[in-house]
This record gives sequence, C-alpha cells and structure tokens, in this order.
Amino acid sequence: MTIAKEEEADQDPLNGVPPKYHQYAKVFGEEEFNKLPPYRHYNIGIKLTEEGSLNLPLYSMTDAKSATLKDWLRDVLKAGKIHPSKLSISSLVMFVPKKDGSHQLVVDYCHLNNQTKKNVYPLPCPDNLMAQLCGAKVFTRLDLQWGYNNIQIKEGNKWKTMFQTKYGLYESLVMTFGLTNTPAAFQHFMNKLFKDLLNVCIIIYLDDILIYSKDDVTHTQHVHEVLKQLMENQLFCKASKCTFHITSMKYLGIIVSGKGFSLDQLKIQAVKDWPTPTKIKEVQSFLGFANFSCWFIANFSHMARPLHNLVKNDIPWMWDKREQGAFQNLKNSITNTLVLCHADPTKPYFLEMDASGAALGSILSQCQEDGCLYPLGFLLESFKGAEQNYDMHYKELLAIIQSFEYWRIFLEGTLHPITVFTDHHNLEYWKESQTFNCCHAQWHLLLAGYNFQIVYCPGKQSGKPNALSRWLDHANIPPELQSMLPEPIFANIAFVLPEKSYNAKLSLP
Repeated sequence: MTIAKEEEADQDPLNGVPPKYHQYAKVFGEEEFNKLPPYRHYNIGIKLTEEGSLNLPLYSMTDAKSATLKDWLRDVLKAGKIHPSKLSISSLVMFVPKKDGSHQLVVDYCHLNNQTKKNVYPLPCPDNLMAQLCGAKVFTRLDLQWGYNNIQIKEGNKWKTMFQTKYGLYESLVMTFGLTNTPAAFQHFMNKLFKDLLNVCIIIYLDDILIYSKDDVTHTQHVHEVLKQLMENQLFCKASKCTFHITSMKYLGIIVSGKGFSLDQLKIQAVKDWPTPTKIKEVQSFLGFANFSCWFIANFSHMARPLHNLVKNDIPWMWDKREQGAFQNLKNSITNTLVLCHADPTKPYFLEMDASGAALGSILSQCQEDGCLYPLGFLLESFKGAEQNYDMHYKELLAIIQSFEYWRIFLEGTLHPITVFTDHHNLEYWKESQTFNCCHAQWHLLLAGYNFQIVYCPGKQSGKPNALSRWLDHANIPPELQSMLPEPIFANIAFVLPEKSYNAKLSLP
C-alpha cells in the first residue's frame, strides 16, 4: 500500500514556469514547504461551544495500512507539523483512497467540528468575483500547494486538533483540511495578504488565485507582484497545476476569456440539454419540472397546453410539430427568463434533490424578498459505473454529496445552515453507527465540511428535482431501506408545507 504525499514532488519544480519568473524559484520548490510555516498574525484558533469528550474507539487497520501510518507519522514529525501529545481528548485517523491508487491519511474532525464555534468570515461571492474580470484579456492561475498547511494553529489551541493512532497521540501544529473553520480562516488570511491587489489584478477563492490584466505587458508586472508577495510570506505553488499568460481558462467552473463569460448559461445547462420526450411518462416528468416556472413566464398555461393535453387520460400518443414547438418554447422560456437569481451569501441556501435508478437531479435556491424560493442553478448527473447498482440510501446520499461538490463555491463556509429537502426516508440509514469503508470515509469527511440540515419533503412536493433525476431513468431500482448523518442534522419536522407557505414562515436575515 502506498500513501500519497501532501503534494507529489515535480521532477522539475519550474517546469511550465516562464523563465522571467524563475527568480521566484522558492515559491515552486519543495524544500521550504516541508518545514513548519512561520508564526503569523492569522494563525487559526478553535473556540469550543462546550467542553466535552472527543474520545472515540480506534478505526481498525490492516497491517499494510498500519505500516503506512507509521511511515506517515515519521515524515510529518520530521517536518515539524505534528508532535506527540499526552492529553486524553482526540479525533480519529483514516485512509482515503485517491484516483491513482495511493491512499491519503486524514483526520476525522467531525466531533470536534460539532463543538466548534463557527467562523462567519464570508467566502467571496463567485458572481462578484467574475464581475471583476470585465475587460481582462490575459490570465494566470496559481494553485497554492496545500495552502491550509501554511497556517499554524494558535498556541493554546493545538491540543484540540489531537488525533489518536495505535502508535500514540499526536496534535497538529498547522491548519488542516477537515477543520470546520479552515476555509473562512484561510480566506481571511489571503484577503489581508493581498488587500492592495484585490479588485485591481487578482481574485482569490481559498487557495485558488487568478491574476488578470488587459494586456500582456501589464500582466507580467502583475504576476511579478503576486509571486513576490508569495515568496516573502513563504507560500508555495505547484508549477504543474499553474498556468501562465493564457487567453482562455476555466476558473471556479466557468470558462473565462477576453470575450467574456456566461455564468447563467452554465447554471441552466441541465434544462437546455433536456431530451425530447418519447412517451407519456417523460412528458409528465418535464411538465413536473416546468410547472415551477409558471409564476415567472408570461402565457405559461397557453404555451404548455399541447403537452398537458397529451397526458390526459385516453389520449393516444402523438408527438408532432405542435408538441415539439411547445416543448422547445418552454425550454427557451425557462432558460431565458429571469428565473435564475444571483447568489447572496448573506441568505440561507435551499437544496432540493431526488435520486432515481439512473440519475440524480437537484436545484439550488434562495428565498427572495417576496418570500418565494428562486433557483440559482440546476444539476443533472447520471450515475456512472458501480453507482448504478447502489441501493437507494446510497444514491440519496450521493445526490447530496455531488450537489455540495458541484456548488462548492456557494455552499462551503455558509453563514446559515443549508436546508436540504429530500423525499426519501432512506437517509435514515446513515444515522446509525457503523464501520465505514474507504468510500464511506470520503463521504463522511466531505459532509463534515458543510453546515446543513436535512428536511423530509414528500415526493409530490419535490417534483422539480424528481423530474430532473428521471430523465435518464430507464431502469429504476426499487428503494431498499437498509452514522453517516448524525441525528442533529435532521430537522425535527414531520412534513414540509407547500413551497409558498413554507417560505412565508421563513425569517429572512
């Protein structure tokens, strides 16, 4: 068994870096990174809501994993990023598999996070970040090498990061992935560090840096300024993950170029790609989704009438120009009307979702001034490979996880809990204590990084994501009722009121 290093070393650390930036070779080197970072004013603290035991039984490990764990402990002890501890409060460690077949050792801070006061420093609004790129024609993207590890834990707080292994107790000296306040603390640090360049030539989302300029000459100057700041503050990049002086690139899931970008077109791709129905059930699914737009589209009823007529009892199937025209007009209206709103990080997010045998569908929304939920974007993903054979409780949880990952730039570090609506009780399965396999461990750690609650929503009230998920559903797998999700995550609500009534009861900030 092999373990992944925090960053695998490049054979040539400067490969891909233009020669004019080689004076900043330390930024792309490995030697300096493998040391304890300097003391900074923004070293992270961990404030607990209450003092309580964090002790848990050890996860079992094979002999191969135990040997790998011992090697990992030796390496990070040598780098000075952890040291032995004698206290009795600790979290657990586990191995998470990577795509290349190696394994990454991580600490499960779920219980610590539940007792940690949340840092409400806001993450940047992606819409606002993109707006800064107007007129830019040249771009450079820098990816910080394990950026979180570049911040120390404050003195007096390190004991809270303690983790236990069969070889002893250790505590982290640096900020790590998995701590609930890591994203907010790191964003605060980066914003202060580059405050003179923000809104001028740089946008920063956590450890992702984008430098932008109107011409190549100015861009060279801007890149020099950023790399100089990184070198002076002992922050490091991995050259193989950086791109320099390009005219088109993908940033935060959006294609950016000198010609501009279209954020909303990416958000509504699921609707634009909806295939032409071939049977009554598929028409019903489309109408179930489209009906939510009736409040926002002029003449919706008239436009949808040919499709509604088609699903009436005793009406033979006939798909002609009239039906195709209605279908296409509805798609155009949904994707072109002002249904999609810009995300507001000060407001709560609502995630509606459903999983079927072949696909998952979800909609991210926020409540607006009229008390109604308005969508920010749609997601449709077909299950791939082994996922198609998952039981429904796996698929429902995977729908939440993939939605969180897809909208990470909105949902990570939210001020308010994300309300997740689901129409299946299968998620109850994950409330039970159980031994996690490697896949479960990955999911568990990912979910621990989000602030959310789950609300049961009966199937008839979740028609929008239900319709999305059933696009590709040619072989539904019947639900099989078989703690990934701890009890506090589930809202104590027996049912959900219809959307408008529920929204009316929301207390907007």
